[in-house]
This record gives sequence, structure tokens and C-alpha cells, in this order.
Amino acid sequence: MNISVVVPTLNGRDRLSAGLDALAAHVPDAEVIVANGPSADGTTGMVRERNDVDILVEISERTVNVARNAGLELASGEVVAFVDFFNRVSSDWLASLRAGLESAPVVTGPAHREVKGGHTTETQEVEQIAGHEVDYFNGGNVAFQIDILEQLDGFDEYLVTGGARDAAHRLAQMGIDVAWEPGMCVTQEPGEDPNDWGWKYRALAYRAVKSHGLRPTVLRRLVSQATGDAMSVAKDVLSGDAAPTTWFGNGRDIVTGFSTGMSDGLVARARDRTPCRNPNGVSTREDRAVARYDLRERREPDIASNAWYSSWKRPLMHSIRSSDSDAGNHHSYSRVHECDDTAT
Repeated sequence: MNISVVVPTLNGRDRLSAGLDALAAHVPDAEVIVANGPSADGTTGMVRERNDVDILVEISERTVNVARNAGLELASGEVVAFVDFFNRVSSDWLASLRAGLESAPVVTGPAHREVKGGHTTETQEVEQIAGHEVDYFNGGNVAFQIDILEQLDGFDEYLVTGGARDAAHRLAQMGIDVAWEPGMCVTQEPGEDPNDWGWKYRALAYRAVKSHGLRPTVLRRLVSQATGDAMSVAKDVLSGDAAPTTWFGNGRDIVTGFSTGMSDGLVARARDRTPCRNPNGVSTREDRAVARYDLRERREPDIASNAWYSSWKRPLMHSIRSSDSDAGNHHSYSRVHECDDTAT
């Protein structure tokens, strides 16, 4: 079984380096593909100097789902795994991945997060929504058989956050199981984890309406979650941990996100009536990459036409380059990456 590992990253050089070290130690035979956003911290140079990365693809956009799809376009394995740059795979990760694929075509596992005074560990999350059992997975620690990704058409690039949870809903609609393997665990390097309430609820409403329509059960669930978050922030205001303006500002962001997400979800549902429900997937565009480096050949990439990208499953025949420097500003994915695929 050939495995490709896609590692999306943006301004996470040191944490990415630790993650790549873990992959080299525990999954040495995998094809490793780094999909780098417009980093400005020397990520490109660091990756190109390594001997354990096979392909580096540079993208101009800052969203993790675009990075995932850019890496997926180049993957040649029968199985494609996605590991976030701030995650370090464990010594049992590969064996547990293989075991999980014996029972389901998609497998995921927990993330250990370092916090003050210790660490937290994720547990399996399953939910019944609109008559479907949804098996959620961690978008930064998951593996798919390649044919399942082809059926999904990758991740929905409309979403700045929540792309994995959207894919989980679509897998449930398609009747595809997700295996949970406790041994397929990763350790998350500590870093920023801010909230973007507007995008959280925009993504929540979008994927719920796109996948299930405007059903009463879906609307009740959306309202229930918003109410719970509003109560939580209200308690912080009453205890003095947050200002009243924060509560009102979050409320405005939630309402705006809800309305936009529901509207866009209805449009997406109408645009793609197939089971995969992905009008913004891999097959919809050919211009994700601005540069591609085949590091196995260790040669300077040649300038080429975008016509080279005409098929998302075409093997990597040569590399292209638009710039040899890390462009962009100094912000990381932060709230549009590290918050991705939590309970939103």
C-alpha cells in the first residue's frame, strides 16, 4: 500500500520542521507533499533543503482547504493522508492507519494537545443529523483511500474553516464509513488558537444547509449551538473576563455569519445536486499552484504554462516556479487554519 502524506502549512516553519521530523522517523517510505501558503518565514528554503520531502507546492491563497486540494492534486499514493503542520505523528500512527483501513476506507485518530498543566486528548465524535450518522474526523490527522477522495472531489474551498466537518457530512450522505483508531494519534505543538465567530457560524450554516437543506432539525441544531455559545460569552461578561462590547460584537458576527452561510449553502446545494455536494472541489479549478518543486530530482524548476495543470490526477512530470522567495505577510493561518475542524 503506497501512502502519500499532504502537509498544508503557512508561516509555521519551526513547527512544520518538527512535524516533518516525525514523519521521517515513523513513516519513512511515504510520499511527503508540503503545500505551502504565502509564507514569509523561510518555510520554502527550509523545506527545499530537506531530504525527506518529495514535493513542495506553493500556493497564493491562505486557506487550508485550498492547500489540501493543491497537495491532493499531486499525490500518487493509493492512500492519501492529511497531517497539519503543527502535528507530530506517533510511532504507532502508520500501523494504526493500516489497521483502520481494513474496516473502512477512511480512518482518523485523536490529537493530544498540550495545555497548561498537562494535555487533552480528543475522543471519537459521532452525531445523528437529518437521519444520517455523521462520523467526524480531525482534518489534520486523517487518511483516505484515493477513490474516496475522488468521489468527494477533495475539500470544499469555499470554507475557510470547518472543511473536514463538511467532508464528514458528505461522507455520511454517501454512506461511507470512517474508522476511529486510538493508536493513530498525533501530538499538536502549542500555538495560537483564536476564535473567528463570524466564520465559525458561516461555515456551520453553509455545510448544514448544503448537505441537508433547510430542515427543522437542522435549524434547531444551528440555533441551539448559537444559544450555547452566547450563554458562554455572557457568563464571561458577568464574571468580568470579557467586555460587554465583546458580547455584542460576537453576536453581530454570529448573525452575519449565519445569514451568509445559509444563503451560500442553498446556492451550493442547487449548484451540485450529486451526492458529493462539492461545487468548489478539486475539479473546479486549475490555478491553485504558483510553483511546484519535485525535490526528488533536486533540480531547479522550469517555468511552464498553467496548461500543465489540466488534470488533477496527472503525475508530477516537472516543476514550475514563479518565485524563489517566500512572499506574503507575516500572519499564519491562525484562526482560519488552527481552529479548522473543531466542533464548529
